[in-house]
Amino acid sequence: MPTIHIIDSIKIMIYYDDHIPPHFHANYSEYEEVFLIETLETYAGRLPNKQRKKVLKWAGDHKDFLWGKWNQFNPNS
Repeated sequence: MPTIHIIDSIKIMIYYDDHIPPHFHANYSEYEEVFLIETLETYAGRLPNKQRKKVLKWAGDHKDFLWGKWNQFNPNS
């Protein structure tokens, strides 16, 4: 699973050949939260609130980038 971006020690990742719905993973220390790309809603897990806000801000500003990476890594979804 490649790291596509890092925000203050928070790794943003998308798996190759992953399941739908389109989503990305955010890992920080022992925490992980999975977000839906379309709505930025939580799919699974939970980050601490401070880190979650940073991820949501970044993701909201970079949805086209996230969609591009999802489509690159998951062309059959």
